[in-house]
Amino acid sequence: MRPDFFSLRRSLIAGFTLICLAGNGEAESVHGIAMYGEPALPPDFVSLPYANPDAPKGGRVVFGNTGGFDSLNPFVLKGTAPWQFRFWGYESLMGRSWDEPFTLYGLLAESVEAAPDRSWVEFTLREEARFSDGSPVTVEDVLWSYQILGEEGHPRYRGLWSQIASIEQTGPRSIRLTFSGDNRELALIAGLRPILKKAQWEGKDFAASGLDDIPIGTGPYVVKDFEAGRFLTLHRNPEYWGRDLPFRRGTHNLDEMRIEFYGDGTVLFEAFKAGELTAIREFNAEKWDRQYDFPAVERGDVIKSEIPHQRPSGMTGFVMNTRRAPFNDWRVREAMLLAFNFEYINDTMTGGAQPRIASYFSNSVLGMQPGPAAGAVRELLESHVDDLLPGALEGYALPVGDGSARNRGNLRAAMKFLNEAGWTVQDGELRDAQSRPFRFQVLLRQGDGDMQTVIELYARALERLGISVETTTVDNAQFTARQTAYDFDMTTFRRDLSLSPGNEQRLYWGSDGVEDPGSRNLMGMDSPAAEAMIDRMLSTETQEEFTAAVRALDRILTTGRYVIPIWQYDVGRIAHSRHLKYPEHLPIYGDRPGFMPDVWWYED
Repeated sequence: MRPDFFSLRRSLIAGFTLICLAGNGEAESVHGIAMYGEPALPPDFVSLPYANPDAPKGGRVVFGNTGGFDSLNPFVLKGTAPWQFRFWGYESLMGRSWDEPFTLYGLLAESVEAAPDRSWVEFTLREEARFSDGSPVTVEDVLWSYQILGEEGHPRYRGLWSQIASIEQTGPRSIRLTFSGDNRELALIAGLRPILKKAQWEGKDFAASGLDDIPIGTGPYVVKDFEAGRFLTLHRNPEYWGRDLPFRRGTHNLDEMRIEFYGDGTVLFEAFKAGELTAIREFNAEKWDRQYDFPAVERGDVIKSEIPHQRPSGMTGFVMNTRRAPFNDWRVREAMLLAFNFEYINDTMTGGAQPRIASYFSNSVLGMQPGPAAGAVRELLESHVDDLLPGALEGYALPVGDGSARNRGNLRAAMKFLNEAGWTVQDGELRDAQSRPFRFQVLLRQGDGDMQTVIELYARALERLGISVETTTVDNAQFTARQTAYDFDMTTFRRDLSLSPGNEQRLYWGSDGVEDPGSRNLMGMDSPAAEAMIDRMLSTETQEEFTAAVRALDRILTTGRYVIPIWQYDVGRIAHSRHLKYPEHLPIYGDRPGFMPDVWWYED
């Protein structure tokens, strides 16, 4: 049964004696918590290692987004909110260091306490914590936030709520969450839930909110002005409660941040060249080399910075919806991979400068290893052998073309798989046994010109197989709505992954997302083997066991042939005004929002 904090026994608060024993070990309050091992920073740390505690405050910056927005509530499924808003205006009990795989330090909470087996976690609120309207953050706000997000919030918040056995107030400023299963990461996930103000929502429908009710948060920035679909301006709250915390020292240095919205990436890039934007991220290496030579760069007014990172490649490409035929057949998906002429397309799009993504966790110790599965990885997979697709145990690598435009060898191999799946060419068109043609639609977001070009190149190869491809380009709101409802055959896919994957993997690949709208399981995968590996990841106590479980999951995902991978974003490319500066020490997650703009500053 899900917890209902409204029925909490308040009598437990008075005279409560906390016995912190679990698993024959004793818990104690600490300043931080790590998934494995101990936090890298001591209790008396001065600032985060990648922040400059002496950074000056001030300056105004303008960023650009494509598409639009029709909501300023980033915590519900309804509507589209600027993605940056939930990072800049809101806070959680704990804050994440982007220089460690997965470690949290006290933010709204002054301390954290967890059972040795992580079966429960307790947070103690800072007495000085305040919402942006000056009101104190209370235990009641925290309890309500967990419940409202878990029951009416975006699906990304619901997984935690379903695994909370109880949530209770244990002191004037303390909250304890007890978990229902063996899942060591939940203690950390619980510390990252945004905390909202309960009183704001009395008599209002939280899930239906949009532009009229902007959630009140505790973060360093508040809304100054906006026009739906066009711009959002945030300014740094001069009364921000946490400005002197060590965790916040040297962060959020910019006085004003504005987000302008553009119809597509081309218009956005032209706005940057014209000096209307302060910074821009570039994902195409060839464009970075060839098109960032405009006058402002030559004068030195715009700086090109390359920010390395150490996280896994993640997965970027085109996802196939296995809820629908013909992509519910792995042989068809393998044929789609063979027909995708990556070597030729990559040379056309990036000049061959960006290597291909080999697997979901490639470029890291967590990635699947070449050749047959061995050791602990093989043992994990063999217990689910009936759920595995070819290559998971034997070894698998993405098809490699000959680099020519026609790619004949791979197309012949693709046709072989299609024939095995019951597809044959009839009168120049690929048809199934019922003579239905092989036709599918690719859903693209307006302004994604590079992906449009890639699909055009891909469609030419598919045409030689007798397959007809239709491209549908829609605005941001329609794109989000259709992805939420899984209303597509194939669409673009981007999934960033970390060095400490955990509960979010269920949202990405869990079977609940096959039918429940709004999950991030766009491919519709339903794999008991994958879910077993996620369970194993979440219950392990050693780094070695954890690594084996992730490598096994990587094999299941990659051999599932759900996504046609494209090129890696192996370095963060940011072009910015010469007035924007960043620290010399770069975190291991240097391309994450927690680095830029959080620790950057403005100098005249």
